Amino acid sequence: MPHTPFRDSAMPDAVSDAAARAAGEPATELTSAPAVAPARFRAPMVSFVQRSTRLKDRQQRTWDELAPRFVIEPPRVVSKTSVQPEFLFDAAATFGRQAPLVVEIGSGQGEAVAHAAEQRPDTDFLAVEVYTQGVAQTLQRIRQRDLTNIRIVQANAVEVLTTMLPAACADELWLFFPDPWHKSKHTKRRIVTPSFMDLPARVLRPGGVWRLATDWADYARQMREVIGADERFTADLHAPRFEGRVLTSFERKGLDKDRDIADITAVLSAGV
Repeated sequence: MPHTPFRDSAMPDAVSDAAARAAGEPATELTSAPAVAPARFRAPMVSFVQRSTRLKDRQQRTWDELAPRFVIEPPRVVSKTSVQPEFLFDAAATFGRQAPLVVEIGSGQGEAVAHAAEQRPDTDFLAVEVYTQGVAQTLQRIRQRDLTNIRIVQANAVEVLTTMLPAACADELWLFFPDPWHKSKHTKRRIVTPSFMDLPARVLRPGGVWRLATDWADYARQMREVIGADERFTADLHAPRFEGRVLTSFERKGLDKDRDIADITAVLSAGV
């Protein structure tokens, strides 16, 4: 089992797999997390569904070889994607250095995070993904590019943001193409809601940047309303495309369908 340095702390749930949507499967994402005391159970509503964890032979070999080094294995509580509230991620101990930290929520197959890690070797990256297939693909990209500055945690992202990450630890938080849950009966499952906003504000350092992107117009509208109303953030609600985000297979599919890509950038104010 992978060894992960940790200390003590504490709270709940889940996230988006844009790459899975690119493959024609429903994407996943976090649920909104209530600002409540630590809990040792899954939140009532989650935004991902269970999928097969079966890997192809090549993926399994890659997993067996690389997971002990690159996959963080936190103590679990209820399910394989839960995180024990007392577990606290120590970036300096994990990466063996002091460096800026970027956290990507719903990293999918690792296209964006692997590209960024190769381009920014002086920055550390934590990829949060619930699906085994996505983690395996990311491990393959790590091997192909000979990367050392990525770690992956297969966990419910709200629990990661609520308790696993120390407060004010991240320089950037990425949320690219979360599931839009476009059916009206499912929009309550979207991650970017007022009740979620405490989590980016918790994990980002003052001056830290939250970067978001979506190809779904109604979700872009919701993101702009929610983020624009939060006085803790200074937001560019119609930001130019983030140059550090590689064009992934999923984003390309959205463009092929003539969808507009909305980028949003929100900077956490000092003293919050």
